Amino acid sequence: MSNERPETFRRVSAALAERGHPHTPRWLDVAARTSQEAADALGVGVGQIAKSVIFRRVADDAAVLVVASGDRRVDEAKVAAITGPLARADAAFVKAKTGFAIGGVAPLAHATPTVTVVDRELFRFDEIWAAAGHPNGVFRLAPGDLERLTGAAAADVTQLIP
Repeated sequence: MSNERPETFRRVSAALAERGHPHTPRWLDVAARTSQEAADALGVGVGQIAKSVIFRRVADDAAVLVVASGDRRVDEAKVAAITGPLARADAAFVKAKTGFAIGGVAPLAHATPTVTVVDRELFRFDEIWAAAGHPNGVFRLAPGDLERLTGAAAADVTQLIP
């Protein structure tokens, strides 16, 4: 069996290197498909996990990526006020538009361009962690790096999880 990492993980690693990101993605021994699983594996707070949530924009079928703090719920109405009306994205849509499976969607290196919005709640932390193209892959960054890497501005797009 080969120790070579999956193509999606290598694609994110290459994109980060091309953009001069100082932190190499890390391969976890366990899959972290949820914010809580990632936080537990990394020994950080769940809010420090930059989860990727994909919606389908109704007007043009574009993928809308919301990178949100793991301890917040994405408020679809707030996102729609920025991007236009949204619909749910199923696993096939996510894979086709981003090139990643749900649970490993990175905030960059997508198969097709996405409309991206960054949750301003991530700025509560000095250090956050995002998926690196696979449920076992993560990378460390600062919230400002997320804006730089994605070209997206931070906005109020979440609510507290009850």
